[in-house]
Parts: sequence; C-alpha cells; structure tokens
Amino acid sequence: MDQPLAERLRPQNLDEFLGQNKILGEQSLLRKSLENDSVPSMIFWGPPGCGKTSLAHVIKQKTKKRFISLSAVSSGVKEVKEVLAEARKMKGAFMDTILFIDEIHRFNKGQQDALLGAVEDGTVTLIGATTENPGFEVNGALLSRCQLILFAPLSKDDLRTLIFSALKEHPRGLQLTDVEIEDAVVDKLIAQSEGDARFLLNQLEWIGKSLGDRKKIDEKLLEEFQYKKPLRYDKNGEEHYNLISALHKSVRGSDPDAAVYWLHRMLQGGEDPRFILRRLMRMAMEDVGLADPNAILLANAAREAFDFMGIPEGLIGLDEVAIYLSLAPKSNSVELAGMKADKIIRDTGTLPVPRAFRNSVTRVGKQLGYGVDYQYDHDSPGAYSAQEHLPKQLEGTVIYEPKPYGKEKAMGEKLALLKQAKKEKNGEN
Repeated sequence: MDQPLAERLRPQNLDEFLGQNKILGEQSLLRKSLENDSVPSMIFWGPPGCGKTSLAHVIKQKTKKRFISLSAVSSGVKEVKEVLAEARKMKGAFMDTILFIDEIHRFNKGQQDALLGAVEDGTVTLIGATTENPGFEVNGALLSRCQLILFAPLSKDDLRTLIFSALKEHPRGLQLTDVEIEDAVVDKLIAQSEGDARFLLNQLEWIGKSLGDRKKIDEKLLEEFQYKKPLRYDKNGEEHYNLISALHKSVRGSDPDAAVYWLHRMLQGGEDPRFILRRLMRMAMEDVGLADPNAILLANAAREAFDFMGIPEGLIGLDEVAIYLSLAPKSNSVELAGMKADKIIRDTGTLPVPRAFRNSVTRVGKQLGYGVDYQYDHDSPGAYSAQEHLPKQLEGTVIYEPKPYGKEKAMGEKLALLKQAKKEKNGEN
C-alpha cells in the first residue's frame, strides 16, 4: 500500500462515490449520462477535496471511450496539441476521446484557446476541474461549450461515514478494526476538514501510521499529530473578491462583529493589509461620506499608522477603522452626486461657462465681458451672493441631495436655508 490513503480510497464506481447527491442523484441528468456513456463536455467547479477528480476517475473506469488525463500544472500547449492530434486520428477510426484536465484554471488564454475547436467539433469531450470561479478563470468561449457542474463541500454526515470507512471498514483503508476513536475527535476532524475529504484522509493516515500499539484515538493524541488546515484564500481569485465583498457589505450594514471577522479571515489568508486599508478608505468615502467626515481622516490615519508600525501592532488600526465605519452614520450622497453630475455631462455635453465666472485677466477676456456681473460673495450679506453658478441651461438642477443622518443633517439644513435665500432674492415664493 505505497499509495496515499486518499488515492487508495478513490471510488471505482458510482456506488462507492460519496456525497454530491444533488448532481448525482438517481434521476439526475449527469448520472444518466454516465450510465449511458454519453457525458457532455463539462467543467467541474468546487472546493478542494469534494470529489471532482474522483468523479473523473469513475468516468474513466466506466467509459468505453479513450480517457486521457492532463494536469494544467505540468502540461502546455505542445502536450494539448499532441493529445488533440491523436484524438482526431482515433475519431477517424471511430474511437471517441474524453480529455480530463485537472486544475484547468492554470491554463492561460492561449492554452485554453487550443481546446476550442476540438471541443466544438467533437474531437474530444472535455472535462475540466477547477477550484476557482470559471467566470474568472476559464475563457468565455470555452465555458459556453461546456456544462458547468457545481460541487459542494462534503456534508458532516458524509465525512463521518468516510472516517469510519477509512479507519475500519474499507478493504483499501487503514484496517484499524481494533482501534477506538472518541466522538469528540470525530467531531473535531470533521469541523477542521471543512468539507475537504482529502485533508481528512491525510489526517487519518498520519494518525494511523503513528499510533504504535495504542488502541484509542482521543483528543490528547489528536493534539500530537494534528496540523492546522490552511485557510482557503487566493489573493487573485474568487475567494479574494468574495471576502472583501463580505467585509464591505458588513460595514455598510453596520455590523462590526461581521466586519472584524471577515477582515481577519483575509489577514489570516495572507492578504496585504494595505489592500484592506485602501478598501476601508473607499468605504469611508462611499458609504459614510458626509454623514461623518472624520471617517476618511481616521482611515487615512490608520494607513499612516500601519506604514509606521508595521505588523502586528499596525493591524489594530484596521480593526479600529472597521468598527468605527460600521457604527458611523451612513450616507452615499457624495457618490450619488458624482454619478448624477457625470450623467448630466454625458447628456448635455460641454456647456459654456457663464461669462460672469470666466477668467478676466487677459485684455481679450475683458473686452468680451469676462467677469462682468460677478458678485463677490465676501462683499454680500452673510458672505452669500445667492448667484446661480451653473450653466444657464442647467439652472435650478439639483445634483447634491444631502441625507438626514449624522453631521450631514446639519449640512442639509444649511443648504435648505441657502436655497430659500436664493429663491427670495430671485422673487420666487
């Protein structure tokens, strides 16, 4: 038994396959396709250790077609083209080919493009497996030619079954029939595997090989062997965007507990704190805005503190900002004002600046009346001239609409007074 336990326990048929009942149920299209040996081109997408490669192995055992496996980690365009050329020859001899590519997300655009024609004309049936969102990592043209099959992490019940099968029952397992395992250990192994069967089996194999003459796996023994499962996180992949989205939405939703949780999920996954700080600064402007103008100052101060102090002390500033922003009053009026201004400009074009506000320092400008009728606000009562500053075609247009929250409430009240004064000056009711 030189093979790792996880490899030895790969299912040989659908009856041995564990989990994924939704996609492999008795009446599912995928199961019927497997049984009829008519699987379409597919992309298997799911987290590590959920059965993607194992299902490809089952297909290999069951199909009467040629089954070729490539790993995107070690294969390039040359290998792909060689496989496709051989598949064309075999198709001419009435033998179809299934091509399985593990970790297909690691193929670049050129490598993926090399597959397009062969998939489209039926030279090969492609099965790709990936842990990354195909929407980001697989060319749209290739993805549109494949069925997307979503794999879920294995359930607690599935993992519990796997533990006892691997330890005691499976003929290719550890065969530790006289070893007892505490329920608390089973629960810990299940919780820390996070639905990853491969990680769980690696843990069991490590423990099993190190038991010696001991006949019981208890929590004390588990602590001797157990290593921590790395958090799944890809700074350039979908999980990166999922987690920063969760952090942003937690802050926007005034939930400091969730904000700190998601922030630390990113930090423990290896995210650059400066990326998080940049996003916190964006939240301060986009979601808090003028409801609390101090928010952006605090976010910027946290950035400076981190640059000065580094890790670990500087990370406290990230928590402080996340909690502050979560509990701050919220207003997106600044962002909405900018978006509205952009739309007006797109709709109306480059309207001329009113002559009263043009620069009159040149002789030509003075001759053309630049600056005439400009009212200097500091010479007006209350330092407010009530003059209209927009182009004539846009007079009266409202772009900034204050929200009645936090400090912006007082700003809105002041703006209302200014607008009333402007109406009175212009003789409006």
